[in-house]
Order: sequence, then structure tokens, then C-alpha cells
Amino acid sequence: MRVVAGEARGRRLEAPVGDDTRPTSDRVREAVFNSLSSMDVLDGAKVLDLFAGSGALGIEALSRYAAHCTFVERARPALDAIRLNLEHTQCSDRADIVVTDAAAFVDQGKASDYDLILADPPYAFTEWARLLRGIPAGIVVAESDRAVAAPDGWDAVREKRYGKTWVTFLKRV
Repeated sequence: MRVVAGEARGRRLEAPVGDDTRPTSDRVREAVFNSLSSMDVLDGAKVLDLFAGSGALGIEALSRYAAHCTFVERARPALDAIRLNLEHTQCSDRADIVVTDAAAFVDQGKASDYDLILADPPYAFTEWARLLRGIPAGIVVAESDRAVAAPDGWDAVREKRYGKTWVTFLKRV
């Protein structure tokens, strides 16, 4: 894995040890962030990376000139990988790491004040409607093994399949 574009372009990223994390492929990240760039939502954005895993999504956002990213993760191997990847890409000064469950973070009302939310939970995750109810505004990029249905108050503005991965862009209406 590597950072696809921006100021940290080409820098290698480490994946957490073990099988609990499924890092987003370079190809999918490139497509997602090209779409976000065309939507003009990255430059200066405040980003929330839920279920952060290796931190690859949030680091890609920082590399492409997001102002700040908060990484939410609870698994120790993933947290170690995020810290290492932030240090390696020299993005630590624009990042915070919150050690907690991503759904609990949202349920506690802490997902406000973000321009862009990246959510890449384990593929078995089925609580999309609940998660999205706790997000007051902004754009959510949802990665799953199936298209994510837009619940009331949300609109799926883009949806694309990349092999076994579905990416759905959701916007609060």
C-alpha cells in the first residue's frame, strides 16, 4: 500500500498485523479521492476517518490537502499502524487519534463539525442507518461489500463497485 497522490505521494503505508483489518486498495482509494476532488470537498476539509484501520483513507485525505483528520479506531494493531503511517507520511501534526468504537463515537454526538466522513467498517457491518442517523451533515463515503442504502435524510449521490468493494457517496439532504 502507498499514498496515491498529494504531498505524501508514493510513501508506503503499513497494514495492521492480523486479519481483522481489510485495507482499502490503492486503486479504490485513487478512484474515491479523484471523485472527492472533483466534488471540491477535500482542500481545507476537516475529515473524520471512522473504523480507521491502517489510516490509509484519512492519510490520503491529508496528503490531498485536507486541513485535519480525526482517526477513530479501537484495535491495538490498527492503532499502531495508524501512528506509524502518520509519522512516516509526516502528517501527525494535522491528525488526532481517538481510541474507541466508531459507532459509539457517533452515538455520543461527536461526529459533528466534520466536512467529510470516511467509513470503512468490517464487511459484516449492518448498522449503516443507525450510524448515519448520528451524523448531522456533510458527505459520507461508505465502503462495504454491498451498496449502502441511503436512509431518510440522506441521498446516495454516487455509487460504484470495484471488485468485491462497493463505495457509496452519501450526502445529507
